[in-house]
Amino acid sequence: MFSLMLTACTAGVSAQCENHPMTEADPSSARPPPDKPAQPRNPLHGLTLEAIMTALVAHYDWPGLAERIPVRCFISDPSIKSSLNFLRKTPWAREKVEGLYLFMLREERRAGGGGSPAPGRRHSPNR
Repeated sequence: MFSLMLTACTAGVSAQCENHPMTEADPSSARPPPDKPAQPRNPLHGLTLEAIMTALVAHYDWPGLAERIPVRCFISDPSIKSSLNFLRKTPWAREKVEGLYLFMLREERRAGGGGSPAPGRRHSPNR
């Protein structure tokens, strides 16, 4: 008899059993969002491609961007919209744009910091 009740209870997953009424998930039992971002050391985390492109265009302008990454969408009649369409379909170009953005952030940090070089590194005037 026990096996019959068990079979009847588990037969329909979405059906309600009289011995085990279905209840909705308790929202208070849901996991709270993490306090820290999932990728705290990734400067690209949370940035849209549009935000990256806008920052690069503001920093380098279109001719400077086309000089650093020679793709047609930066050279001929450039716009954010056409660039986004191209970059979303072309992974190698997107990687170059993200790399240039990271380079720009490092350069800005170096220019703004003005402090001593990192420990273990000597500042070479010949570079």
